[in-house]
Amino acid sequence: MAEVRLRRMLLWGALAVLAIYLALCALLYVQQRRLIYYPQFTRVAADQTDFAVTRPDAVLRGWIVNPGHPDAVLYFGGNAEAVEANRDVFAQWLPSRTVYLVAHRGYGASDGEPSEAALQADALAVYDDIARRHPEGDVAVIGRSLGSGVATHVASARPVRNLVLVTPFDSLAAVAQSHYPAFPVGLLLKDRYDSAARLPGYKGKLLVLRAGRDVVVPPPHTDRLLAAYKGQPQVVDFPRAGHDDLSADPAYWPAIRSFLTPAD
Repeated sequence: MAEVRLRRMLLWGALAVLAIYLALCALLYVQQRRLIYYPQFTRVAADQTDFAVTRPDAVLRGWIVNPGHPDAVLYFGGNAEAVEANRDVFAQWLPSRTVYLVAHRGYGASDGEPSEAALQADALAVYDDIARRHPEGDVAVIGRSLGSGVATHVASARPVRNLVLVTPFDSLAAVAQSHYPAFPVGLLLKDRYDSAARLPGYKGKLLVLRAGRDVVVPPPHTDRLLAAYKGQPQVVDFPRAGHDDLSADPAYWPAIRSFLTPAD
């Protein structure tokens, strides 16, 4: 009888562990977008912006830097990044381009709730609006971290000639799996941002800025994205930089300016 009771206890214990595990999987599935997106740290009033693109279900708002130039830059920021904080540094380092800093849906003063499908559709609409404003110029695209997934999507679907990716990843699913190895992230994740699948469709020039001490997007995920590119990328390594302090390195902005400034 003691052996039977022990077996039952072990069985019930295993079932309890399984139930807890499945409950955690369900929680991750239901709450995943709260774990992916952090717009609450970026919200500002709409009257603080000076640029807007109207979508069928939302208004996307942002800022224009250095207006009036033929060439432009469209910047997609990282998660929890207040893109307007970059206005002065973009004005300083890219004085010959008009720069558009547009907050993702749900971020800054932009309306709506973020999701991969919405952010990607928004990004194409914003690019098209900017391209109409600069019909004779080049519209370069820069994406940082989460924004790199959005930027890669735009570059694969529009005639982008110059693409800059800062701490980019192969796919959000792969990065999330590395952070949550005990869970079947590939089965649970809705928003995947599979940049490695989209980048082969991009035919222009590519600059990648890689942080050697990045714990948010570990360097192997950047390397896997680079392996998917069909051209010869320009890669600038910052071996001592992390995910968030990369742009503080003295070589960061010169690398971007050199890439986007044609040789005389």
